[in-house]
Amino acid sequence: MPTKILDYSLIPELQPAFGLWQQYKPDFAPYHFNAGNRAEAEAWQAVTRPVLQEAIGFQDLPPAPLESQLVEEVDKGDYVRQKIILRTWRDALMPVYLLIPKGIQTPRPAVVAFHGHGIGVKAIVGLTKNGRERRLPQGYQKDFAVALCRHGFVVAAPEISCFGERQTDFSYLDKTIGQHAPTTCTHTARLASHLGGSVVGLRVWDGRRLIDYLQTLTFVNPAAIGAMGISGGGLHTFFSTCMDERIRACVVSGYFCTFKESILAMDHCACNFIPGLAKFGEMYDLAGLIAPRPMLVESASRDEIFPRPGVEESVERALKVYEVFGEADQFETDYFEGEHEISGKRAYDFLREKLGE
Repeated sequence: MPTKILDYSLIPELQPAFGLWQQYKPDFAPYHFNAGNRAEAEAWQAVTRPVLQEAIGFQDLPPAPLESQLVEEVDKGDYVRQKIILRTWRDALMPVYLLIPKGIQTPRPAVVAFHGHGIGVKAIVGLTKNGRERRLPQGYQKDFAVALCRHGFVVAAPEISCFGERQTDFSYLDKTIGQHAPTTCTHTARLASHLGGSVVGLRVWDGRRLIDYLQTLTFVNPAAIGAMGISGGGLHTFFSTCMDERIRACVVSGYFCTFKESILAMDHCACNFIPGLAKFGEMYDLAGLIAPRPMLVESASRDEIFPRPGVEESVERALKVYEVFGEADQFETDYFEGEHEISGKRAYDFLREKLGE
């Protein structure tokens, strides 16, 4: 007779995640935000930021001079689009599009624009996948780098590692015997974890070096640099702002939620994960590393991968963090009707107000 089959949907203890969820206790994490006043909060930041740096890894990569190479320059009418290649560490190059408003008289505020998953940076600077010019925005990212530029910012839009022109060449694999190529994100996440770091760490390092570069440009105000990103670019914006205090204001779109209701609840790209991140509690705890700097959260009503209930919970808790700093008015939300996409209704004015004209 056939063996008796146990139904794991009826016996939760059979499910591997069940036991692990019993260990998920963000309010008791050793580095969760538990300050009662601003002095305690600043002391928490001083202790926690270095520990997060160690957790994400790759913040001590082999150095190299900050070399840049101009690849092309295109006149877009009201702005100029440059493409440069920036060396971010000894063994890494990063393409970056610089969008520069015409008629700059004095150093301008700058925003680093981090794209989300998809074809890469071309999706936010008005280009198709094959590099052709587009007249109208397409997709969920809505050419927000162009929109930022047209609101007066110098914009630096990097090709984030694992996308577009920064993918891994797997041609060494032998498909005839069944060797299959993973996505670059998946492969890089596994390799990074094996080396004791994370893709988040690689991207944060790249972002920090890009800010180093922006601060060398005579037409950029080095004290007025912001960041904005959607989805995976929202992750990049969030962790970059946690780690780099030179980012004076940020817009996190389609990402800020609880880890429990988003990244850990459903299928998400491997590039989202940081080993041991639970020691910092929840995403709203990490917002304490951004406070009291201005932060705007964009959240769509029908975002299927960063659900609104989790967003609202994280926002409510993050507001309490900002209240400890006495700066609750520096944390804002743009809740809008839509799917997983950029809004922009408040974002561009928010950054202009916080970074200056």
